Amino acid sequence: MRRSGSPFTGVGVVLAKETADYLSGTLIVLVQSIVFLLALATIYFAISEIRKTIGESPFLFLRLMTIAASPAPFSFFELLGILIPILAIVLGFDAINGEFSRRTMSRVLAQPIYRDALLLGKFLSGLLTLSIALVSLWLLVIGLGLLFLGLPPSTEETVRMLGFLLVAIAYGGVWFAIAMLFSVVFRAPATAVLSALGLWLVLTFFWTLFITPVLSTLIAGPPEDIFGPNIAFIQTAQAVDRVSPNILYGEAAVALLHPTLRTTGLLLYTPGMVLGAPLPVMQSFILVWPQLTGLVAEMILIFAVGYIAFQRQEIRA
Repeated sequence: MRRSGSPFTGVGVVLAKETADYLSGTLIVLVQSIVFLLALATIYFAISEIRKTIGESPFLFLRLMTIAASPAPFSFFELLGILIPILAIVLGFDAINGEFSRRTMSRVLAQPIYRDALLLGKFLSGLLTLSIALVSLWLLVIGLGLLFLGLPPSTEETVRMLGFLLVAIAYGGVWFAIAMLFSVVFRAPATAVLSALGLWLVLTFFWTLFITPVLSTLIAGPPEDIFGPNIAFIQTAQAVDRVSPNILYGEAAVALLHPTLRTTGLLLYTPGMVLGAPLPVMQSFILVWPQLTGLVAEMILIFAVGYIAFQRQEIRA
């Protein structure tokens, strides 16, 4: 039998309800507060370092996001690379299995709403909540820069920071999709959150150091041969690295926030190349387009896997 009506009827209702729950939940508010405090502390230390050591610069606001000033161990964009996955996992680890635990899933689906609308509404609400948090943090960073540096960002800096904001939202969307997938697969919220955190640890700390060299050696041979460095190994290692959303986020963020970066892969010098000269902003966006596309594709693919798994589940009253 064909389904009557649109399968997306009710997405707006689920989106509004879930977003309100996310923004008012005690755990979410606590985690968001910690993220904001750590990020703003990092920005404050960076501002202090800029005021002490750097004179006139065309990219002061970009340096604000890329300087790791003592006692902060990370720069602003590096800290977000660690905190965004944690925030996304906290948002999504019980998105589906929480309904089963509270025995409300059958009641929700007894209403005139399809599973498609329920799952899509929950996903969009998590993405919207992440976007609200990141946009708020982005505006606070600009406000602190205006207050303590005493000058506004240039047009190019604003465009580059907006691009970085889009990359951060896509990066958070990937991890929220992963958290929702584990929420669909595992009925116990504790199992889902531990699985998501375990995957985050692997992709953050072990992927590049251990997994990439092993896979690259199996595919392309040893790192060096009798003629020197193995170019096929290097290219394979870069491709394997970019399976991790952390690597895609890091490459895109560095390319946007460091205007002098000319490539995210192997740099081959050509006659006429001026090393150290900043790229035009559009060239930087072209440079990070594959990374941004990869993040969006991973987010869609992981959501599709979770969608298929959810559609196959049996739901009883």
